[in-house]
Amino acid sequence: MTAPTTSEAARIIDQLMELHPKGFDLSLDRITRLLERLGNPHLKLPPVIHVAGTNGKGSVVAFSRALLEAAGLSVHVHISPHLVHWHERYRIGVKGGPGSLVEDAMFADALRRVAEANAGEKITVFEILTAVTFVLFSEQPADVAIVEVGLGGRFDATNVIPKPAVSVVMPISLDHQAYLGDRVELIAAEKAGIMKRGVPVVIGHQEYEAARDVLVDTAERLGCPCFVYGQDFSAHEEMGRLIYQDDEGLSDIPLPRLPGRHQYANAAAAIRAVRAAGFELTEAVIEKAMVSVEWAGRLQRLSDGALVARAPAGSEIWLDGGHNPGAGEVIAEAMANFEERQSRPLYLVIGMINTKEPVGYFRAFKDIARKVFTVPIRNSDAAIDPLALAVSAAEAGLSASAVSTVSEALDAIRQQLKPGDPAPRILIGGSLYLAGDVLADNGTPPR
Repeated sequence: MTAPTTSEAARIIDQLMELHPKGFDLSLDRITRLLERLGNPHLKLPPVIHVAGTNGKGSVVAFSRALLEAAGLSVHVHISPHLVHWHERYRIGVKGGPGSLVEDAMFADALRRVAEANAGEKITVFEILTAVTFVLFSEQPADVAIVEVGLGGRFDATNVIPKPAVSVVMPISLDHQAYLGDRVELIAAEKAGIMKRGVPVVIGHQEYEAARDVLVDTAERLGCPCFVYGQDFSAHEEMGRLIYQDDEGLSDIPLPRLPGRHQYANAAAAIRAVRAAGFELTEAVIEKAMVSVEWAGRLQRLSDGALVARAPAGSEIWLDGGHNPGAGEVIAEAMANFEERQSRPLYLVIGMINTKEPVGYFRAFKDIARKVFTVPIRNSDAAIDPLALAVSAAEAGLSASAVSTVSEALDAIRQQLKPGDPAPRILIGGSLYLAGDVLADNGTPPR
């Protein structure tokens, strides 16, 4: 599905934005009131896989969808945020095949009904959109729904789901400190808020022991069957294959299609989560999922399009919306692994918003990036000025210059190349908003 240029749903959302400005006001009272007026659609969903975390939650959503669809099941998927079109937030399941992004007429109708039920009362746009999720997913039949948390967990609007099939908490690191706390254990406590008494919990790889302890302690206190990465399930590469192991045995499967070693743990969490939710996965199904999984804007290779044509000939261009220090580390590791396989000069094109910690992100690339070009993010009042962002990159030990557009950055990279240099490797990232702008400008929006 391609969202129409003149999307009725987008026009309705623009109108709602004027009434209910962007921003975070964490509470479940407003969404609960609205859902009651709508007949409590969140109580009429298929089994739900509910996913929280600072990093990796989008990837585990993608892997879970791939696994379930490979098993022939119909899968609804809610993600947040979208990259180019609002419609990306809602994938409607289809029996025996891949789901498709919600059609504009269906989306617009659900928006109108939700807005009418809200009757102009105070509410955030994310809460409206979450109510739309529940309306759509309750009215269209499917075998399972995957619901990604928007922010935090405890007070996220998706957390009205009373009893998911499984709760998944992916890696915790510092992000959204103004809303979730300035220590990983405080953030972990907020993410752990999606756990429900007696419901299975899958805990993905945790870099910080303090975060892991909070998650495990919460699961134990609530009497949740708990599956912890590195303890109850694991994955590692061996001879170019992925070796996955849990209490059901060992699987020797292809490496995931999504690049980066961090995806091994994400794939493992998805396999364990789908099984914990009560769905059977054969080795053949897992193999099919590993080679078919897709996730736009997360270490996505751009091979054609308008921006690709603008880059130096033969460039290897990667797009990733990761935006915090933890994401910087795993992306930098992936770039270093690519360098081991094929040496190319690495250039960064980075834009970020002001809720992030840019120096920590940039520090991960200190020894591997030749140059950083910082760019603005369109239509964002929260974007960090490229000059200030370049100062942050310099503080992290990188050579950096501010430019006005991604296209200008690509032109500048061409000028930086020395005679005899191989074609460059270019990472464009630092924000999902920037990733969305790039996909739109390149003419390759998510499908």
